[in-house]
Amino acid sequence: MKILFAGPSLPDAARICGDAFTVRPPAAHGDALAAVRAGARAIGIVDGSFEHVAPVWHKEILFALDSGVHVFGAASMGALRAAECACFGMIGIGRIYADFATGRRVDDADVALLHGPAELGYPALSLPLVNVDATLDRIADEKRLDAARLARLREAAAGLFYKTRTWSRIVETAGMAEDGPRLLQLLHASAVDRKREDALLLVAAMADFPPQTPARRGNWRFQATSLWRAAADQPPTGPAADFPIQRVSRPSHAP
Repeated sequence: MKILFAGPSLPDAARICGDAFTVRPPAAHGDALAAVRAGARAIGIVDGSFEHVAPVWHKEILFALDSGVHVFGAASMGALRAAECACFGMIGIGRIYADFATGRRVDDADVALLHGPAELGYPALSLPLVNVDATLDRIADEKRLDAARLARLREAAAGLFYKTRTWSRIVETAGMAEDGPRLLQLLHASAVDRKREDALLLVAAMADFPPQTPARRGNWRFQATSLWRAAADQPPTGPAADFPIQRVSRPSHAP
């Protein structure tokens, strides 16, 4: 069984994956452990919850790898965790993962966005910085804006709180409102959804991955600490409660 945690980066994941994957909402604290106990042989993390619940725990990813389960990450929370756990065997996919793994990006907020509920298809209400940068890179390659104006847009986008980052707000903050209508038309027409692109690469990688490949990497041993044992014995709650297993509790909120 392959379990994919996806949300706003790939809202149509269930349609794309069909019967090849079990698609779950964005991963939160305990969901990777729940997937292992449900019998998953491969876990893909694209999106993750982080503000109102604790995010997926590194320790449960290590537990999955130590249990022989392949864990893939891309696009959003998955890219962050893959950059942090690659040395243990987690498989990072895509440009966003590579940017974090190499240190080109260091801020978790670069992948964050405000979005609507799952019932409405996770509609995006703000722009993640990774998509803004990819769009401006495309415009630069096509030489449709000069370097000075592109730099102003990049600086404005990077300075905005992720929940308020929209093209209109970026243009306004950059002091380019006089070019607003024409500029907004160009930005929307040139939009690159880098998170979706990387999520699709992860789906393809999981579909083709040889199951006999060792999951873990390096010389390390999983330590079942007292905190781990206490957390792992908590009953299921929240989105993964339909797994017929136990899961990690959510003791705190993520920043």
